Amino acid sequence: MLRFLTAGESHGQALVTTLDGMPAGLDLDIDALNAQLRRRQGGYGRGRRMAIESDRAEILAGVRHGRTTGAPIALLIRNRDWVNWQQTMHVEREMPEEASGTKRAEVTRPRPGHADLVGAIKYGHEDIRDVLERASARETAARVAAGSLARQLLGRFGIRVASHVSAIGDVVLPAGRTVSFDEANAIAEDAPLRCADTRLQQQMMAFIDTAREAGDTVGGAFEVIATGVPPGLGSYVQWDRKLDGRLAQAVMCIHAIKAVGIGIGPEVAFRPGSRVHDEILPPPSDAHAPLRPTNRAGGLEGGVTNGEDLRVSGFMKPLATLMKPLRSVDLHTLADAPAAIERSDVCAVPAAAVVGEAMVAFVLADAFLEKFGGDSVEEIARHYEATAEQVRRRFTSRTTA
Repeated sequence: MLRFLTAGESHGQALVTTLDGMPAGLDLDIDALNAQLRRRQGGYGRGRRMAIESDRAEILAGVRHGRTTGAPIALLIRNRDWVNWQQTMHVEREMPEEASGTKRAEVTRPRPGHADLVGAIKYGHEDIRDVLERASARETAARVAAGSLARQLLGRFGIRVASHVSAIGDVVLPAGRTVSFDEANAIAEDAPLRCADTRLQQQMMAFIDTAREAGDTVGGAFEVIATGVPPGLGSYVQWDRKLDGRLAQAVMCIHAIKAVGIGIGPEVAFRPGSRVHDEILPPPSDAHAPLRPTNRAGGLEGGVTNGEDLRVSGFMKPLATLMKPLRSVDLHTLADAPAAIERSDVCAVPAAAVVGEAMVAFVLADAFLEKFGGDSVEEIARHYEATAEQVRRRFTSRTTA
């Protein structure tokens, strides 16, 4: 089983990730890992924090001479902004004399839509900073680090992952506009919003500008596409093994994501079955499996991959920190008060798409190991090739009969 845990606060010393279950013998590309961290920090509408941090992961354990050993992998991402927060976020009971930065006042006015109020109630905190520091989306940098390693495992077997932004507010890709994997993968990394339609991207940027001027925030949607996914990942035999459910949970748990779609997503509720289900056609002579003329199911049927591109969409709400804050109360007095203002973004949908890629890659890698498992990459490769050959023989014997 592949699993990871993260630790760390938004303005603490660092983020920490422990990744367990990676097989031995995988050659790691550290530069590629850090490139994914840089991607998470980009996108039009981001705030000042992204100009401060320049995320890089340090691997502390589980890798030797550039290859995984099979032991848990420990990663560290230092917070450069820690120097400005030591007086507020120190671990010691008493503030160390050498602590730098500024001592900030307690946070007592919860932000609507954030974990502030429920976290303070759940854990009994008087200072909401004890909630917001951990509930912050800064934690997703640790997820991207773990997902990058899972992505590299998938890449060893020809599975690739990309994403694109499909909506910012009510500026949405036209209905029926399907973005291919190659099209999404070809989007320049410095594209402001990583939208496949450059004309629409300009409208999205204008939408963000309007929200910024109003002291407001905006959400949107993105789609993650995985290609080269073999059939048979996941299972229909138990509810918690269905891959669509596992993917939905992984994407839904990203900060501010409020809905997840597979394939054409919610559209299935408004179409007849003849325009939802993907027909199955006989294979041509040069193919070894039946063909699908469409992929409305997003590569999953019955909780199992069917060999088509995997397509998962995430729908993100506007961020909870508004420069013109909503009404709230002061938890110390219960009097009316504007919600607290923390440093934030106007829009973070492109960043959420990168985190979505990481989480999809992680779940796929877990399902891949479940299907083709072994303790080393070489052992997994043997299982993978044997299964692929079995599938080839099954359909070849029928098409040549």
